[in-house]
Amino acid sequence: MPTAPQQQPARRHAPRHARPSHRGRTAALAVTGALAVTGAGLLGVPALTGAQAATAPAAAAPTVTQDGLTPAAMVAGKASAASLSVHSSACFTAKTVGVGIRDAAGRNLDFPGSASNAQICPSGLSITTGSRTLAAGTYTQFGFWQDLGGAWHNLPSRQLVVSSAVTPTPTPTPTPTTPPATGAPVAGKKLTWSDEFSGPVAYGSRWTGDRSSAYHYGNHNPDDNKLDWLNKNNVTVSGGAATFTAKPGANKLENGKQSWDTGLLTTEYSSEGFQVKTGDYAETRVKLPAGTGAWPALWTWKNGNGEIDTFEYHPDNPNLLELTNHVKPGHLYYTDAKAISKDGWVTIGTHYGATSVDWYVNGVKVFSDGKGVGTDWSAYLILNLSLSAGQYHPAPQGTAPITFAADYVRVYR
Repeated sequence: MPTAPQQQPARRHAPRHARPSHRGRTAALAVTGALAVTGAGLLGVPALTGAQAATAPAAAAPTVTQDGLTPAAMVAGKASAASLSVHSSACFTAKTVGVGIRDAAGRNLDFPGSASNAQICPSGLSITTGSRTLAAGTYTQFGFWQDLGGAWHNLPSRQLVVSSAVTPTPTPTPTPTTPPATGAPVAGKKLTWSDEFSGPVAYGSRWTGDRSSAYHYGNHNPDDNKLDWLNKNNVTVSGGAATFTAKPGANKLENGKQSWDTGLLTTEYSSEGFQVKTGDYAETRVKLPAGTGAWPALWTWKNGNGEIDTFEYHPDNPNLLELTNHVKPGHLYYTDAKAISKDGWVTIGTHYGATSVDWYVNGVKVFSDGKGVGTDWSAYLILNLSLSAGQYHPAPQGTAPITFAADYVRVYR
């Protein structure tokens, strides 16, 4: 492994989307040449101890060799997938196989979509990851795999140079003025539902702020690496914007960690019960937080899934938004240092197409997943400020309040 493990964009756990995590793999093996894989545990054989170990025959150690790794180069702001080809001296099952990226500061920016429970054999294995963008610069790129015992193993690394775009597309600069209500970037859509946050939060009729079916315990969700404890008093409205404030709370979570009281708005359980559906375009304009541990998002949820993440943000990756379809999996880490920054305002929207979900940043389409949500999809909106518990991103440092603001939420149909 080229550097010590660092934090990278989070992937939610149950009850939201469960994905294999590679944060925490260690440099257990050298990163030059073919790698010898030792330990019978990699083949699913129980480890032996004591007298058994003394008399057991030594298991053959398969060797994993990296045969190919792409891309060889990328262009800043242009989404690319990665591919990895490997073979081994004997067949065995790897828990995870993927392609890693480290920037100059050692942060994890890995390609999404690693393979799970992959069979590596002498005949070879090839995988293709999901797509992501990177800012211009020089990165360390490498293949990796995880054995069934949970240990991570890095394959030989190399430099990946991301060049500046030849003909960059200008990104509109966020301004403090509110865009017009008719400003949907998707043709043929009219405003059907909105909250401009020009008055007190309409709890009961329009929003619910103290529970969500996406949270295991209704008002808190430690299983998802969150410190959240929902309190509707932690969303306030002033000056035409809703401010979500997170503060250390009085409650202990089931895992023994101290909770943070924080704000969430969902249309679920409200008397209106508004749901977005296939064909809608939803948009929000937000001021991204700067506080360590902040985890804001606009997303959807219904009946244990229905999740489309218009965005997720973590200040330790200050110029990156996570854009994710969990209904028919599609994902992009979108990076734009001009449009996305701590304490910066940005407009983010999602068109929930039947055959493709499209994401917009400041009115410009930045990603189409080609997967969509199907023809009969619908779900409740959620806008919230979560707090990371520290597994994938740093937890809050100290006790200072953390804030996140939203100018509006609009849905066009």
